[in-house]
Amino acid sequence: MASLTRELGIDLGTSNTVIVEGAEVLLHEPSTVAILVDEWKMIEWGQAAKDMFGRVPEDIEVVNPVQHGVIAEYEITENLLRYLVQRICGPMVLFRPRLMLTVPCNITSVESRAVHEAGIGAGSREVYLIQQPLAAALGIDLPIAPPSGNMVICLGGGTNQAAVLAMNAIISSELERTGGQQMDEDIINYIRKNYGVILSKASAELVKMRIGAAVKEEDALTLEIQGQDQVSGLPRSVTIKTEDIVDALQDALQDIVDMVKRVLEKTPPELVSDIMDRGVALCGGGTLLRGIDRFLTRKLGIPAYLVDNPTTCTAEGAARALTMLDDLKRSINR
Repeated sequence: MASLTRELGIDLGTSNTVIVEGAEVLLHEPSTVAILVDEWKMIEWGQAAKDMFGRVPEDIEVVNPVQHGVIAEYEITENLLRYLVQRICGPMVLFRPRLMLTVPCNITSVESRAVHEAGIGAGSREVYLIQQPLAAALGIDLPIAPPSGNMVICLGGGTNQAAVLAMNAIISSELERTGGQQMDEDIINYIRKNYGVILSKASAELVKMRIGAAVKEEDALTLEIQGQDQVSGLPRSVTIKTEDIVDALQDALQDIVDMVKRVLEKTPPELVSDIMDRGVALCGGGTLLRGIDRFLTRKLGIPAYLVDNPTTCTAEGAARALTMLDDLKRSINR
């Protein structure tokens, strides 16, 4: 007899929330909420809330309740999680779901506990926590059970992480509380400094996705974007080139390289040898930046490759982990 309890893998990220059941992606939306300030009541969420950013009256606030991979606004996060779980599972009177929530590696016990309590508050029967690099490795089906090394780099909206895995566990890892949103800020600062135009965060993200790259490309692209003149404050359009974005992101990209090198420095040489042979898997929305695999391959001297499901693999791995609790008992918290 099939279980009546729903089992959900949830990647509650800084930029996006992904919910998976089995192998099916049930939800993939921005982790953005619009609230009525006076009542502290959620009135919109997801893409609809993100589209409201910068366009709302004073009594409405648009926020991302998860910042740098951890909960910044607990009450809002719990309400959002409860709403999403109820939307998927329906009324949870008799059969409350089991949740596997992802968290960044190397966060504090207080930060982990906040995520766990938010899961319980959302109406779950049982809540498990899995570190995101481990979940990503499961989601892309890396062979992490044997005593041989695999490496995953997770580039998210609010965090960058790198980890070496073996025997269903993380051997060494690093967390940087920067990510794609910091790249957007770097683009805003670069365009303001070099063109005298102030871009919104949404425009900076659009530029990054449309013409951005980690390395200079032969087929460089251009994009005309509307901004605000830094001096007059009036609307002004500016044409931005791919090489502008490459220059703007160099510091952020170098930080990723330095993070990976720190992980490799504290990894046993036997596992490093395995990684040299197998390469490094690139996961997360940050890997959608054109040429980032070539950039990291050149800088690290290790083959870096893009996975097929970079934005959903962490949630897919979390859902898979619910079927592997015995194998992962050393690596999962509850």
